Amino acid sequence: MDIVYKMSEKEIKKTETMSQLAEKQITQRMAAEHLGISVRQVKRLWRQYQNQGVEGLINKSRGKPSHHQLDEELKKRVVNLILERYRDFGPTLATEKLLELHGIKISDESVRKIMIAEGLWKHRRKRKLRVFQMRERRACFGELVQIDGSDYHWFEERGPRCTLLVFVDDATGRLVELWFVPHESFFGYCEASRHYFERYGKPGAFYSDKHGIFHMNHPNATTGDGMTDFGRAMNELGIEIICANTPQAKGRVERANKTLQDRLTKELRLHNISTPEEANLWLPEFMENYNKRFATTPRSDLDFHTPLTTSDNLDHILCRKEPRLLSKNLTFQYHKTIYQIHVDRPSYAMRNTVVTVLEKPNHEVIVLYKNHPINFDVYYQQQKQAEVVPSKSIDQAMLNASKAHTPPPDHPWRKFNLKSNAPSKGDILTLPN
Repeated sequence: MDIVYKMSEKEIKKTETMSQLAEKQITQRMAAEHLGISVRQVKRLWRQYQNQGVEGLINKSRGKPSHHQLDEELKKRVVNLILERYRDFGPTLATEKLLELHGIKISDESVRKIMIAEGLWKHRRKRKLRVFQMRERRACFGELVQIDGSDYHWFEERGPRCTLLVFVDDATGRLVELWFVPHESFFGYCEASRHYFERYGKPGAFYSDKHGIFHMNHPNATTGDGMTDFGRAMNELGIEIICANTPQAKGRVERANKTLQDRLTKELRLHNISTPEEANLWLPEFMENYNKRFATTPRSDLDFHTPLTTSDNLDHILCRKEPRLLSKNLTFQYHKTIYQIHVDRPSYAMRNTVVTVLEKPNHEVIVLYKNHPINFDVYYQQQKQAEVVPSKSIDQAMLNASKAHTPPPDHPWRKFNLKSNAPSKGDILTLPN
């Protein structure tokens, strides 16, 4: 009776090569080149073929359990931890947390297989990628910083929906600033920029999208200098603003946003942080850990940042600044409010004089004349009327902004009832203070 062997394509190829070698149609060196192995390996296969025939070329481990399989107790513990705390985590992030918080060293591929078996992860088909022209990283740290705002449910159901302002260095991929704000606004970017300048200095340029904060989007505008308030502030500091035509052009900050929406959201949950104020105090610690993991070394050791000088008065630069012409009775209008100037000199000496109005982030108004503040009173304030609101800020302008975007029912942190899984005080799985 003929014996039937179950063989793979690789084993069939070996059998055919050994047959040719037995008939002296090829040499051992030719067989090695054909199989892509060394001559020494061919000699070993040839001895097995001579002693055992075709059976000697079949893998002896077929049908037997792997010597590297996970211990059942360890696997059970990993499954329990994933089901309890890391249901909506990706395999890579879950692997990091298993090692960091529980001391379990296991490969991310093993975690991926476990999550697929439990129905918590699905194979992702590789999409056909659009090809864009590659732009090489800048050479120096601080030469170009990509900035963007990411509106997301960062605190899930524990806190309000808000926007994270993200500053990413182009040369290294480092997070140089993260700051939570209610929505993208001029004052929000000013506050985040102040923190960045005080920490590193002034960069060479900012790379942003064409949001109205950075780019004048009214081609028919005839008044002013053609610059936005943020553009004017950066121009005073000697920082160039470059606006991208497509999201792909500033891909480093866009990819960082996607990574942060996955990792930062879960870190906030693990640290039991539920408000933007708490998060802003903790973000420097997160940035340090993130940069250790993902930042790269720049091609040049030169730091392109320039330090702040005594002339860089951030209080007078990072604010709204507009000139106003005083009337005959020394009044001017700013944002539907009429202000009355008070001076010690005769009033006719100040008529038709240009003053500078500064509006700070807390909406405090300061009036400067020849760079010195002067006294004033609010003379008349109009009722609030309809105002133009950018599309990115419409949720904040609505009274029910928190309900403007409702997460779908199948969202991970809705589906798995995270409230019941939240660690209690004294839980051994909670992070240390």
